[in-house]
Amino acid sequence: MCRMGIPEHHLTQGERVVLSFHPHWKRLVLPALAVVVLLAALAAALLFLPGGEPYTPYGRLAATVVVVILLLWWAVVPYLRWVTTSYTLTTHRFNISTGILNKSQDDIPLAKVNSVSSDQRLLERILGCGTLVVESASDTGEIKLTDIPRIQTVRAELFRLVEDASDGEIDGR
Repeated sequence: MCRMGIPEHHLTQGERVVLSFHPHWKRLVLPALAVVVLLAALAAALLFLPGGEPYTPYGRLAATVVVVILLLWWAVVPYLRWVTTSYTLTTHRFNISTGILNKSQDDIPLAKVNSVSSDQRLLERILGCGTLVVESASDTGEIKLTDIPRIQTVRAELFRLVEDASDGEIDGR
């Protein structure tokens, strides 16, 4: 079975997925708004172009092409970025996977994590998301991850797993 971020056959022996999630849905608010505005603009353009004129079909085609291009740029690409970005917390590592056509994966071994902190603005507190900062002793250094859903749960679980890794335990055992 393939999980959101890491396929099960890519897990090491004894490794278990604890949490797997996408960035918070708030990243999709502006693309959704863009869809509504662009479709309304297209409807207005098609409605207000005078009928019966020789240029009307070209004007309608031009308006449609412009709206389709803007929809791809302002709505489809951000959605694809959101859906292809995943965070997976396992008993051994924190995996960050991104990329639409090209895939990039970063793994932070939990044994190398020095500190875990979070930051939330007022709106993020209301929505339950925030920025997670993971500082590690690896080459990556400090990683700042924005729009993490259920930030307090993720932070607490990550901290617990880091503590278990430093004690040589797996899942509190």
